[in-house]
Amino acid sequence: MHYACPALLATSLILLLPKECQAAVGETIVLWPDGAPGAFGTAEEDIPTITPFVPEQPAGGAIVVCPGGGYGGLAPHEAAPVAEWLNSVGVTAFVLRYRVRPPYGYPNQLHDAARAIRTVRARAAEWGVDPQHIGILGFSAGGHLASNAGTDFDAGDPKSPDPIERVSSRPDAMVLIYPVITFSGPYAHIGSRDNLLGPEPPTELIDLLSTEKRVTPETPPTFLVHTAGDTGVPCENSILFALALRAAGVPVELHIFERGEHGFGLGGDDPVLSAWPQLCGAWLRQRGFAR
Repeated sequence: MHYACPALLATSLILLLPKECQAAVGETIVLWPDGAPGAFGTAEEDIPTITPFVPEQPAGGAIVVCPGGGYGGLAPHEAAPVAEWLNSVGVTAFVLRYRVRPPYGYPNQLHDAARAIRTVRARAAEWGVDPQHIGILGFSAGGHLASNAGTDFDAGDPKSPDPIERVSSRPDAMVLIYPVITFSGPYAHIGSRDNLLGPEPPTELIDLLSTEKRVTPETPPTFLVHTAGDTGVPCENSILFALALRAAGVPVELHIFERGEHGFGLGGDDPVLSAWPQLCGAWLRQRGFAR
């Protein structure tokens, strides 16, 4: 248990990158310098942060990256390496370290994601980012968090004394990779649900956090990736979300690969699964995020 030092947090992410990419990593930013709402202390796990990864030639788009981990941890292979890939297509990336259980549950994670989006939007000029091209990307439970941010946002409070809280928390695009989406029915990921909501949550809360039920025409355009072979989080999670987006008239692109288990990240050496970043890069380019 120790106070989180931004320099040390940035260094821990830098070590996950090849040497030639380390110069792109900025200083880690504490999202609430005076303490996060609902925080239980001042240890590292109590302090949500973002770490910026700025490409040499920014294309103007930015993405907040939410690693997975079942709301009980944060997977390293879904953090810095993903930011490095985004940098390769000109997207400025911000790796979010959000609070997890123990001891944190809902709504702390949503607060952290919303604050991350607001922070990037409010300070967009510092990173050469277009404030109307700020998206969110998440894997697994991080995909649930990203979809939650994209279905439960607000325009900001113009009367707030905090300039960051005055701007919108709505992401302009979502990228969801083998996401947890539903918390009800046969396709629910019970581990993520229990970590976020606790055991035996009320039906109303389960419905609220089943994000396929929260889609509206204001939900951002979405890119989804899953595999039919995912035994951890069934691909029906992505299908349910895609169907809800279609019904609401929201642009959606869905890729379901035949083989592959949960947690493949960028795809590694798999010639099929490793194709998704290229497909996503093309989608981001179409939407004005990437080059």
